[in-house]
Amino acid sequence: MEWSHLPGEADYIKTLAAMEDRVARIATGTADEAVWLLEHPPLYTSGTSANPADLVAPDRFPVHVAGRGGQYTYHGPGQRVAYVMLKLDARGRDVRKFVCALEDWVIDTLAEFGVRGERRTGRVGVWVTRPDKEPNLDGTVREDKIAAIGVKLRRWVSFHGISINVEPDLSHFEGIVPCGIREHGVTSLVDLGLPVTMSDVDAALVATFPRHFPALDRTPATL
Repeated sequence: MEWSHLPGEADYIKTLAAMEDRVARIATGTADEAVWLLEHPPLYTSGTSANPADLVAPDRFPVHVAGRGGQYTYHGPGQRVAYVMLKLDARGRDVRKFVCALEDWVIDTLAEFGVRGERRTGRVGVWVTRPDKEPNLDGTVREDKIAAIGVKLRRWVSFHGISINVEPDLSHFEGIVPCGIREHGVTSLVDLGLPVTMSDVDAALVATFPRHFPALDRTPATL
């Protein structure tokens, strides 16, 4: 397993091309599995099930067709993106289980900071309840999304991955309907009142990763 940290704001198109190249080499056995940790400049991406009506402000930021599963999402500074390139043919070839493992990884990472992340039926990603906010019109507790998940497979190698909101500009999400869900909002670790840095999140991601994705060899993950 190779862990890499890409400094600065990674160009989306160049990063996607590099990721596709890495996935091709993993599939042929000429490169190791990898996780890339990075931030992008402000942009929107559309997944394979994106609804054009959910792109509220198409001229606000660049819009990229991602080719991953899911709908519209936002990437930008203050958001930790983790691109996960794993050999699923050696990990059971179970896509649903893989997505659940990504969600569990995020949930365990958030737990390192005392945040309870949760799944919701019919909503991909990780959510937190917001009893500190006004309840929904039906009286239920507000919920905000704190992490998104979108993946693609090629020759049973995964790519794309997860994004966790650490301290992004949450107003940037207003240009889309995130993941097609209108009745809930978005939040971040800092928005929840936690003085968490990107380095803190990276350390938590590395520490919790092996619980859900055991190494295929005996080399420990390092960053």
